[in-house]
Amino acid sequence: VKDHNVNHAMIKIGSGMNEKRAGRKDSKFDTNFRNAGYASIHRGVYYYSYAKTTSDAKKEARHCLKLLKEQGIDPTDLDLPVAFDIEEEAVFQTGRRNVTAVTTTFCDEIKKAGFEPMVYSGASALRNYFEYSKIREYKIWVAHYTKASAPAIPFSYDMWQYTSKGTVNGVSDRCDCNYAYKDYPAIMKKKCLNLYPSNAKNLDTTGYKKGDKGDGVLALKYLLMLAKKKGMHNINLDKNDIFGAGTQKAVNNILKNHSYSQNGIAGKKFIELL
Repeated sequence: VKDHNVNHAMIKIGSGMNEKRAGRKDSKFDTNFRNAGYASIHRGVYYYSYAKTTSDAKKEARHCLKLLKEQGIDPTDLDLPVAFDIEEEAVFQTGRRNVTAVTTTFCDEIKKAGFEPMVYSGASALRNYFEYSKIREYKIWVAHYTKASAPAIPFSYDMWQYTSKGTVNGVSDRCDCNYAYKDYPAIMKKKCLNLYPSNAKNLDTTGYKKGDKGDGVLALKYLLMLAKKKGMHNINLDKNDIFGAGTQKAVNNILKNHSYSQNGIAGKKFIELL
C-alpha cells in the first residue's frame, strides 16, 4: 500500500449503538492500525454511528475512546483526526436539528479527550441534514462519487472521498479512496492538536525513526525493553528489527517524561539517555 503512494489512512475502529445493537470493535482494526504504522502511513480513525439520540451519541463517543484506550492509542499516536461516520438513513430521518445535535455531542466528547474530531458524511446529507454553522468548527470529510473536479457542497471541506471502487496494491478488495487537502501531521504539531507539545526542544534531530529496519533498530529495541523493566515506559515491543508504531510510542514516552519534544527520533543522545 505504501509503495502505491498511499501516505494517509483513515482506519475503521468500530461501530456504534442504538436500541437494536450494541457497539462493536472492528475485527481488523488492530492489524490495520499496526501495519499502517509499520509502513509509516499517517493514521487516523473513524467510527461508524447508528445513534439517533444525543444520549446514544455520547455512549458511542465513550465507546470509541474506550477502544482507543484499550489499544494503547493516545492523541499523540494519531496524525489525522477521529472521524464521526454518520450516514444511516434512519438517523437522517430524525431531522436536521437532531442530526446536528447528535454530531456535535460525539465530536465534543472526542475533543474533550484531546483528539481532533472530524465529521464524515455524503455531500447530499451534509447539504440537507446538518446545520453547517454548528459543525463548521470541526474538520469535514465529504463523500461524493462524481466525475466532477470537486464534491457538490457549498462550504469548505478538508478531505474528499471521491470513489468507493479504487484499487490499491496490497489490497484485494475495492477501496474507498480520498484526497486530503491539508498536511494534517504538520497542522497537529503546529496547533498542538492531538496533544502535540508546542514548546519542547528536540533531543535528537537525526537517528532511528519510524519505518527504519535493521540490526541497529533491533539493538535499540532491546535497550527499550530494558528501559521498560526500569519503569521508563510501559509499551510492549515486538522482538524484531522494525521501528514501528510501538517503538515510536516507547521513544516518545521517554522523551515526554524528560520534557523533550516527542519527535519519535532515537539518536545518539537518546541512546545515552537510556
